[in-house]
Amino acid sequence: MATTPAADTMDFLVRRDDLHRTAFASAARPALGDGEARLAIDVFGFTANNVTYAAIGEMLRYWEFFPAADGWGRVPVWGFANVVESRHPGVAVGERVYGYLPMSTHLVVRPDHVRPDGFTDVTPHRTALPPVYNRYLRVGVPSADEPAREDGSMLLRPLFATAFLLDDLLVEQAFFGARAIALSSASSKTAIGLAALLAARADRAYRVIGLTSAGNAAFVGGLGYYDRASTYDALEGLAADEPTVFVDLAGNGAVRDAVHRRLGDRLRYSCSVGLTHHERMALPPADLPGPAPAFFFAPDRIEKRTREWGPAGLQERLDAALGRFVAESGRWMHIRRGRGPADVERVYRTVLDGRAHPADGHVLAL
Repeated sequence: MATTPAADTMDFLVRRDDLHRTAFASAARPALGDGEARLAIDVFGFTANNVTYAAIGEMLRYWEFFPAADGWGRVPVWGFANVVESRHPGVAVGERVYGYLPMSTHLVVRPDHVRPDGFTDVTPHRTALPPVYNRYLRVGVPSADEPAREDGSMLLRPLFATAFLLDDLLVEQAFFGARAIALSSASSKTAIGLAALLAARADRAYRVIGLTSAGNAAFVGGLGYYDRASTYDALEGLAADEPTVFVDLAGNGAVRDAVHRRLGDRLRYSCSVGLTHHERMALPPADLPGPAPAFFFAPDRIEKRTREWGPAGLQERLDAALGRFVAESGRWMHIRRGRGPADVERVYRTVLDGRAHPADGHVLAL
């Protein structure tokens, strides 16, 4: 049933044209309309993937999911929320959901396509955006030991989904005939997920090479997923005569160009995925050797596999692989918790500036 708002909602805001400018804003909670529900955001994960959402927010419309006024934006995150008010007959107060959320204390949604496993938010401004981001999964209220499992799933699920879809593309294309798969930003959680999938094949005919900074080389080399950790300043793991696929999660123009120039026509496929080095991104030069970098947009791949496998088929495959990866993550990922505006801003700036340790998994609440 509807209630009269009695408290404020708080948002963490970022300038869309200058990601280092931040602010907190509070406002009275608006009354719900018919068919709406209010979510109280409990916890969310924050990784370099969220910085990518902000860095390419204009190009891929990420800022449009959770609008803010006057050139500000709310960075999208993935996390858990509880229904605290509802004027929708199929969504009850007390339910817990997982999905795409703003860095805020609350979110109003308009549930539709309500099923036992979840619902879709059809708030008007979201209906023209990629549907994968508008689906909320119903989950049980966590027991005493559940938060640890929630943490791993919350931090890794969106990143691993991209890794899973990249791996699926490479398998479909028979790895483009490559004998080496090189991943930039090899310490990022998306790259680690892809490396884990690539390394798991006992009959693989390729090496998995992690490209990383000198400071993260020991961490990358110790994960057990990469056959070799190679530093950006040397690229010593790339053999110039070896057919290679390059999966670029860093978005660092200088690294991309160096890989292309080292490999030339031995580069069988170049895929642009992330922007962990968002401050060094640059368009490819006209004379870049090798294949033109292809942009990988996960929602497009999700739509393809949903058509071919069905929603349940895709979810079953993803969940099985994710379960194994989350279980393994305990040996290399350390959960770091933060609560309140000061912690949220501190972690945001640490990740934005590339100062976060790759083993840290940040779980936050505003």
